[in-house]
Amino acid sequence: MTASLEQLRRCHFAVDLGAARTRVFLKGEGVVVDEPSAAAVNTRTGALIAVGTLAEQMTGRTPGYIRVVRPVSGGTVVDIDMAKRMLRHLLGDKVRRALRRKPRLRAAACTPYDADPLAQRATVETLVGVGARRVELVDTLIAAAVGCGLPVERPEASMILVCGAATTQIAVLSLGSIVTAERVPVGGNAIDHSVVSYLRHHHELMLPSQSVRPLHLALRGGDLATGGTGTTEIHGRDVATGLARSVEVDTAGLRGAIDIPLTGVLDGIGKVLRDCPPDLVADLAERGIMMVGGSALTPGLDQMIREATGVPVQVAERPDIASVTGLGAMLDGQVEPVVLDSLSVSA
Repeated sequence: MTASLEQLRRCHFAVDLGAARTRVFLKGEGVVVDEPSAAAVNTRTGALIAVGTLAEQMTGRTPGYIRVVRPVSGGTVVDIDMAKRMLRHLLGDKVRRALRRKPRLRAAACTPYDADPLAQRATVETLVGVGARRVELVDTLIAAAVGCGLPVERPEASMILVCGAATTQIAVLSLGSIVTAERVPVGGNAIDHSVVSYLRHHHELMLPSQSVRPLHLALRGGDLATGGTGTTEIHGRDVATGLARSVEVDTAGLRGAIDIPLTGVLDGIGKVLRDCPPDLVADLAERGIMMVGGSALTPGLDQMIREATGVPVQVAERPDIASVTGLGAMLDGQVEPVVLDSLSVSA
């Protein structure tokens, strides 16, 4: 964490710019924005047509001169100007007026683990563009751990998986700091792509992009998560004819398709555990692994990790907003700082 708790208490709002969704926490109000990180632009005039949910619904349904863009990729701002415009509209007039009344407006933001200086600078410039005079950066892993209630300030191990749309971040925390961590370029988007590829190659069915996530959320808790051998009906478009068609798909095959990209996550967990001190690994055998992030709800993911590592795995109560909730707790002063002062010997 680059910002101290004292600095964070002076902040007025916090932002979690994710590849899938953007969330804003307003001090004293709670989470006031939770919208998709998407913007629809008229390429002829450069005008912004829509942001958030409406822009997400336009994906794949617009004429050629309207383009849906995502200014954030993997938790990193890749288009600063578009990110500023999107965030201004997501905040809305009411929130922006409330923020303008704050003297020397301060903001806090999450940054992915091991983010390079350019990525951090892009986040800072985006928030400065919406009026912030000073921006404090917090590691996403620390914020998410605080948000799901892990005792990160104690001298014992807490392991967390932040499962995002583009990346998965894995870390072991102790005494308020990251002991060892890894960022894996596998997330919900890779899982969606695997499902789409499986249906195309095995059933000659094209699935609309917006139907993938509801598909495996609908299967959560069913045969896909428990390793059963049932079937489910999926509606899509025939590859050859282009006509609407529905097929019965074996859920075991879907589970196999999802397992392929998740092997990268398991490799990352193994690397973190190998680099972790033995005493902390012993703590993890009892405390287990906490999963947060929107993709933590992927069916069968927690069971797969449990079987591969042999340690308990939990999914946070609200995994999707854990990071921004953790930032909010820091802004509200709900987190006590870890004091490690040197001991003095009296004469």
